[in-house]
Amino acid sequence: MKTRTLRQSVVFRATAHDVYEMLMDSRKLARFSGQKARISRRVGGRIQAYGDYIEGVNLELVADRRIVQSWRGSNWPPGHFSTVTILLSPTKGGTRLRFTQAGVPEAFHEDIRQGWKDFYWTPMRTILEKGRVRGRLNPV
Repeated sequence: MKTRTLRQSVVFRATAHDVYEMLMDSRKLARFSGQKARISRRVGGRIQAYGDYIEGVNLELVADRRIVQSWRGSNWPPGHFSTVTILLSPTKGGTRLRFTQAGVPEAFHEDIRQGWKDFYWTPMRTILEKGRVRGRLNPV
């Protein structure tokens, strides 16, 4: 099966801690996605998001800096996982998120590429940047 690699970079006007928590806190991810989510906070722990569409395992976690997960969509070929790597670094006025997803089946590449923008980065930005009161993230 032919696969491709996605690369995206997004800047949020938020701390690396707040961005990390949006991705690793089940309740926060469920809030911005509107779907159930279960995200383990330990290496080797399972992840599930957007209902039953996304499943995977945490491969490496460095709080507020790095997330590496095996990741697959439920409609992908059986047993095929990609590797998602998210790096967070401070930048002027916020945090830069550098995203790589290696091993995306070519037939799903475009949908997955757009899906990260539409279903992760945009709703995260809405909550992180517009959901602030006096410089602090509203509780979710």
